[in-house]
Amino acid sequence: METAAVGFLTISSTVTMSAPYFLGKVIDTIYTTTADTESMTASLTSLCVMLLGVFLCGGAANAARVYLMQISGEQIIRNLRAAVFTSILRQEVAFFDKNRTGELINRLSSDTAVVGSSITDNLSDGLRAVAQAAAGVSMMFYVSPSLAGFVLLIVPPIAGLAIGFGRYIRAISKRTQDALAQATQLAEERISNMRTVRAFGKEMSEVNKYTEKADYVFSLARKEAALLAGFYGVTGLSGNIMILSVLYKGGLLMASQHMTVGELSSFLMYTFWVGISIAGLSSFYSQLMKGFGAGSRLWELLDRKPEFPLDEGLELPVDQLKGRLEFSNVSFAYPTRKEAPIFQNLSLLVPAGTIMAVVGSSGSGKSSLVSLLLRLYDTDAGIITIDGHDIRDLNPYWLRSHIGTVSQEPVLFSCSIRENISYGAVDPGAVTTEDIYNAARVANAYDFIQAFPKGFDTIVGEKGVLLMYNTVCFLCPQNPKILLLDEATSALDAENEFLVQEALERLMEGRTVMIIAHRLSTIQNANSVAVLDQCRIAECGQPTELLGNREGLFRKLMEKQAFLQEEQKRALL
Repeated sequence: METAAVGFLTISSTVTMSAPYFLGKVIDTIYTTTADTESMTASLTSLCVMLLGVFLCGGAANAARVYLMQISGEQIIRNLRAAVFTSILRQEVAFFDKNRTGELINRLSSDTAVVGSSITDNLSDGLRAVAQAAAGVSMMFYVSPSLAGFVLLIVPPIAGLAIGFGRYIRAISKRTQDALAQATQLAEERISNMRTVRAFGKEMSEVNKYTEKADYVFSLARKEAALLAGFYGVTGLSGNIMILSVLYKGGLLMASQHMTVGELSSFLMYTFWVGISIAGLSSFYSQLMKGFGAGSRLWELLDRKPEFPLDEGLELPVDQLKGRLEFSNVSFAYPTRKEAPIFQNLSLLVPAGTIMAVVGSSGSGKSSLVSLLLRLYDTDAGIITIDGHDIRDLNPYWLRSHIGTVSQEPVLFSCSIRENISYGAVDPGAVTTEDIYNAARVANAYDFIQAFPKGFDTIVGEKGVLLMYNTVCFLCPQNPKILLLDEATSALDAENEFLVQEALERLMEGRTVMIIAHRLSTIQNANSVAVLDQCRIAECGQPTELLGNREGLFRKLMEKQAFLQEEQKRALL
């Protein structure tokens, strides 16, 4: 497609640049054959018919060039967006802790469009300008070398100015795209958390913050506009000076019989086209630099290699997977907060097929255990094993496909309930309607879902906001051997907690389960309880044993939680 576009570009440029030469011939024909009207008419007719045919071919070639370049441009933007999105999704979770969602969205949408445009439409126009300038200059020297040398003295200063201008545009474009990314990030965060903004009455405050970001983008755009105005003013003046130079020098040459009227007319038109081409080259160069400025961050995303693989490593036979979990002298701190360790020499054993409850005060690192088991992060020291295999040796994709996770606040996609339930399956397309119904029954969700007018085809809305808040969806792989429950019932009332707890008990049968919890009702069925404190396991044992120790940390946590629950009940009354 690109080759064909270049071919059509060559044809259209050739036609365009041959027009002044043949028009000069037409003028000379008119001036030199005025005495013989019949001869002049025949010559003029043949020339005009030939030129009409040439112009038709040129117009068709130009239309084909524009169409092919537009299609190529959209294809390049599409491929670039797909490549950037793929690269983003392959990064480790720590990458998303350091890079904000709005910024990545801006790179994916705005930056790819700028880069795609600069290397397609802009490149096509640039090549056309180069071809026309080269052909125009050649024809100028062919028509009158002395006049061409005189007129083109103005080109080198303009070229130097364009190079300096392009460098500045590249720098300011990068600053503009960064500022736009910050504005997009702020808007994305506030819109996605609109209920919080509305609850605290912060609408106008957020409007002011966004306006400040938009004002900064505008200030950068104003600087770019001022520079463009000056540059194009100078190039426009240069073009007019070139025309004036042609008229002055050409008039002198005509007076001395060194040029004909047709030759001067041809030369004047070639000068006009060269002037337009030089302006086009300047615009091409500035837009190309703008594309480079916007593309610098895209190349960083495309070239960045994730810290650990997505789909490489050892895969254990499913029938040999038992689910024994062990943390051995694990130390860990989040990459963005290395100065605040979460674990230091933590050790914990969860035998296969047992239920381990993990409790601790807020911020003690309970949910971090889940993140490490899913290998969303790697430990700083120590190892985590499943059935004796270091999880760093296992295929992360395979590992997560055999671990079911139910979080405190499940995030739903803005599609149907049916699609959300099947999302966790290895092959969602192979999930039958009966499979979805069975999963809903296991989760005690079948009846209330069927109560919706569209049943399982109900659209849940962004983040599931169109579902009732007392519902829980389980997005787990089919038949996981290991189940991680991260405070799955903490946000529910007593009635719904009972239903969900009943569903969880069915899910836990025959699996290794780690429960992150703070309610005694959730913990009482666990085989053992581990208490997190001071970056380590402070206590570990059966729930009844730990509750019997009046000085133990577990009993104090449960007593505190019971006291808080009583306070909440009294506040509601």
